Amino acid sequence: MRRRVQAQQMPWLPNQERKLDLLKNLAESSPYTTTQDSRQILPSIVQLLKKCMPRRKTEEMNFTYVECLLHTCHNLVSKAPNATNSLCGYKVVTSQPSDRLGEDFSEYHKDFMERLTCAEELSRATMKKLTQGLDEHNKAMAAAVSDEAKERIKLQKQNSTAGLRTCNNILAMTQPLHAKSPSFIGDKRINLSWKEATKPTPSAATGAGAKRPGGTVNGASNNAAKKGRGAGGLSNQLVNRAFEGISYGGRGGGRGRGRGRGRGGRGRGRGYR
Repeated sequence: MRRRVQAQQMPWLPNQERKLDLLKNLAESSPYTTTQDSRQILPSIVQLLKKCMPRRKTEEMNFTYVECLLHTCHNLVSKAPNATNSLCGYKVVTSQPSDRLGEDFSEYHKDFMERLTCAEELSRATMKKLTQGLDEHNKAMAAAVSDEAKERIKLQKQNSTAGLRTCNNILAMTQPLHAKSPSFIGDKRINLSWKEATKPTPSAATGAGAKRPGGTVNGASNNAAKKGRGAGGLSNQLVNRAFEGISYGGRGGGRGRGRGRGRGGRGRGRGYR
């Protein structure tokens, strides 16, 4: 009853099942966000990313949360790069007053670098465990007799494979951020772990005079484009409140393993074993 009352009092607060969906939608629509909106919501995105990336390897990390936020951050910052000077202590020069190059944000830079390094170490350690687990799953599959056991092992293998993709994406997105003037990778270079890899269409579709298909950009559909273009203004206050509801929520059980709480195959987070 208390939960129901709380939800009625704070309808903007995403429940546990919808937090990951919110972050995934943000990641998918971030390439289409306007410069103005990017600058407005970047502080919230960066602060949430810092909360989700621990400073010590003994702390827990939700890998899918970090993947979503890094992808969102890269796309937003590519449109307002100097906004990270006061958020992460970078030295991006655009010759605009908003560069704030005369101010000292070195503590922010130190903190952000420590969190990036910790996220990378946790990702590499998890990839090692997942790779070893895949070998064990293959052996178990060969020894499995019942269909039920085979289905269970198949699901575990799928989760492990998805976990490897998530960790690979995290490493691909953190490495360019270590420089004082970092490079921000575009959406086309990252295929988000929950999206199917897009395959090139037959040559007939790309021949001279052929219409460009209205399909996807790195797995992001035209629906995401419509979301991002919207009516020209995200409600920053509403977004901030939604982010407050995420913060540390949805973390997994084991230290540094980042297991999301999910419901089977619905994509609500995976347990990387």
